[in-house]
Amino acid sequence: MEVIPGPMRDQLAEAVRPLPRGRVCRIVGMHLEVEGVDAGIGDAVRVDLGGGRSLTAEVVGLDNGRLVCMPFTPMSGVRYGDAAWSLRRPPLFPAGHGLLGRVIDAEGRPIDGEGDLDVEAMVEIDARSPSPMQRALIDAQLSLGVKVIDTMVPCGVGQRLGVFAGAGVGKSSLLSMIIRGSEVDVTVLALVGERGREVREFIEHDLGAGGRERSVIVVATSDEPPLLRVRAALSATRVAEHFRDQGLRVLLIMDSLTRLGLAQREIGLSAGEPPSVRGYPPSVFSLMARLLERAGTSDRGSITGIYSVLVDGDDLNDPIADSARSILDGHIVLSRPQAQKGLYPAVSVLQSLSRLESAVLDQRSRMISQNVRRIYAVLEEMRDLIDLGAYQQGSSPEVDVAMGLVPRLDSFFRQGLQEVVGSRDAWSRLDSLLGEA
Repeated sequence: MEVIPGPMRDQLAEAVRPLPRGRVCRIVGMHLEVEGVDAGIGDAVRVDLGGGRSLTAEVVGLDNGRLVCMPFTPMSGVRYGDAAWSLRRPPLFPAGHGLLGRVIDAEGRPIDGEGDLDVEAMVEIDARSPSPMQRALIDAQLSLGVKVIDTMVPCGVGQRLGVFAGAGVGKSSLLSMIIRGSEVDVTVLALVGERGREVREFIEHDLGAGGRERSVIVVATSDEPPLLRVRAALSATRVAEHFRDQGLRVLLIMDSLTRLGLAQREIGLSAGEPPSVRGYPPSVFSLMARLLERAGTSDRGSITGIYSVLVDGDDLNDPIADSARSILDGHIVLSRPQAQKGLYPAVSVLQSLSRLESAVLDQRSRMISQNVRRIYAVLEEMRDLIDLGAYQQGSSPEVDVAMGLVPRLDSFFRQGLQEVVGSRDAWSRLDSLLGEA
């Protein structure tokens, strides 16, 4: 008679143990409360709606012996007393190379009409960030294919950058340029809270076939429950981590952190959290910190993170933008005046900054970057006098040089949506432009 090892015997006993059933005892706003079910924070709970229908929810809080659960789908049809039970595990998500070129929703189901997924692994969406002492140092530049970013806001392999922009200044177009031009092995794109109309437009027009074939796209539109919008961001990060663990260079693009924060605010307030900064509960900022720290380098591979942040009224000091800027390794600010002049990508050279510039650039490149910034700063200081016609040519040689160079620099940084320029080529051309002055 073969004896089953102890650990395996315990697992089998757990698997066949009857599921204790509870019931729905309360429905408030966007969450439901369940009693009589043994489950912890983050576990999945199934609710029987009758007629062969069911609803899955995630435990987000505890209140007087009841589980506060946020559903993955609308709660239509849920009644008081419906049977509920724990699935004894957190929700799982597919990962692996079978996801490349596919568009999936926040629950891991394909929505592109191209058949079932070729799943290599099912993983929990929550994971720990790499140990600080196991992170590889960032000392090499990653070419993103966008001239103004590669030269003025250089991104290292494993760096995390934020794209801060108001509505309608070319944020999505810039992200699509980065996806097509970046020198990485895999791209993971999370569209969080996007309008349903824009998802297909972004994938087919902005991303294109070339960008899609090496990308995994996770989508949660604005009309979906807030838990799914948060789950889309967590799931995309987990997929990127799966590729990083295989030693690959991964580009993770998330659009946007602001909509993620709004979704978590809905969850937190519904679960009874007190609001703190401008109506945002504390869980919003703790979620952002945990999520952003999961990107970066590890002892195997790297995740370079590009996160878009929608700023309300172009205010860079709103709570989400301010918190993101304090965590990220740099920020790219898009300028509305530049966009209105047709200067795309509308990156503000003076407002944008990479915190790892000194680590990823050689001395010559750093000198070029500093010279360009000084030229823009000189002209900005005299902008009012120049616009009024009060500045006399020849009054300041430095201002005269800036007035001649800035239009040429603006022309150089202007780039078409389909144009890809490597970082080496961009540095060489910028160096030549300054040398001609």
